Amino acid sequence: MSDPDSGLFQAWAAGERAAGEALIERHYDAMVGFFRAKTGPHADDLVQRTFLRCLEARERFRAESTFRTFLFGIARHVLLEFFRSRTRDARIDPEFTVASIHDQDPALSSVVAGRADQRLLVEALKRIPLEIQLTLELFYWEELSVAELALVLEVPVGTVKSRLHRGRALLKEAMDRIPAPAEAHESVRMQLAHWAEGVRPDPVDDP
Repeated sequence: MSDPDSGLFQAWAAGERAAGEALIERHYDAMVGFFRAKTGPHADDLVQRTFLRCLEARERFRAESTFRTFLFGIARHVLLEFFRSRTRDARIDPEFTVASIHDQDPALSSVVAGRADQRLLVEALKRIPLEIQLTLELFYWEELSVAELALVLEVPVGTVKSRLHRGRALLKEAMDRIPAPAEAHESVRMQLAHWAEGVRPDPVDDP
């Protein structure tokens, strides 16, 4: 299937500013959503960094994947670099298949969202390993396929499937440890049940 963004990206890489502006406008909201709930006030800077890094990496884009998949791959690297830079001991490289956002920086775990169930879900996501959090979010909200996720996360397809299965279980465990109204817990449990059945739920509103 052809990707309409590929031509725009090639034009942007060749110096056509209007093509770059069109691409940024098309994907800006998704990038803000990707970073905002994870990095709070740092989101805008990281979004700009992602688009700049994307252009700098233009030689690596071979149109074997969609531009959107390529962009999320860049965004993931920018996000991991952000958290590595905030590690107290610079000699330690965090293992993000184990460490969560809450582990790295509890100050970034405060949630400003609408409904209680939204706050509960977003907070629970921040308490599971970051790479697993990304797997769940990109699969269920951004609707990347397993094959696309394998490219973004730079892991085999089998690892993606394993992370999805493990992630749902870890998310439930994290949710159970967070104080919240009973109806909020029940709402999120129903959403997790839909996930387990392979049904993509309506996305949680952006905080």
